[in-house]
Amino acid sequence: MAFRQAPIGLRYLSTPADPKQKAQSIVDALPGTNLLSKTGILATSAAAAIYGLSNGLIIIHDESILVLTFTIFSAMVVKFIAPLYTEWADGEIKKVNDLLNGARNKHIQAVENRIQSVGELKDVVSQTKDLFNLSKETAKYEAESFVLKQKLEVASEARNVLDSWVRFEQQQRQIEQEQLANSVIEKVNKEIENPKFQEKVLAEAVADVEKLFNKSK
Repeated sequence: MAFRQAPIGLRYLSTPADPKQKAQSIVDALPGTNLLSKTGILATSAAAAIYGLSNGLIIIHDESILVLTFTIFSAMVVKFIAPLYTEWADGEIKKVNDLLNGARNKHIQAVENRIQSVGELKDVVSQTKDLFNLSKETAKYEAESFVLKQKLEVASEARNVLDSWVRFEQQQRQIEQEQLANSVIEKVNKEIENPKFQEKVLAEAVADVEKLFNKSK
């Protein structure tokens, strides 16, 4: 028997999702327990990014854009595509198992019916042929079930690899941010230790004090 369930699964995957559901899924993906906390986290992240860009703490170059794009793509694949494929594969495996159980039940029922209807030895040949055909169908179903299980294992392994890539990119980005922060702090400390800079700051402070003193007169 041939399977005709795969096109239904493909049509399911190709059905466009509701924009409201897409927006809700993005909001649910943000950390937080309610809409207010999620909105606060999103606003804080945007403000931090703007502040870092305006003060030179975050430097955007080709590698950063490539890493960010790959990270977002990997996260979307892991969150949306992998669960859909897993759900579809589970459904296919369940259908195959149901078919196998139905075939076994038919096999058992056919054997019982044949045993009850055996009257003469001439029926042995036909009974053997029927049982052989049923056993071939059972073997076919078991082979197809094994193939689907292998596909599911491959999908699970791919999801694990994507998870490891996302973790690696996050670690690399954290290391780059720490190195950049240390570099900025080191430059500021060196500038503060510079005598010329200290004299300049002192002169500006004295000038400000004199201005305040003159205004008070």
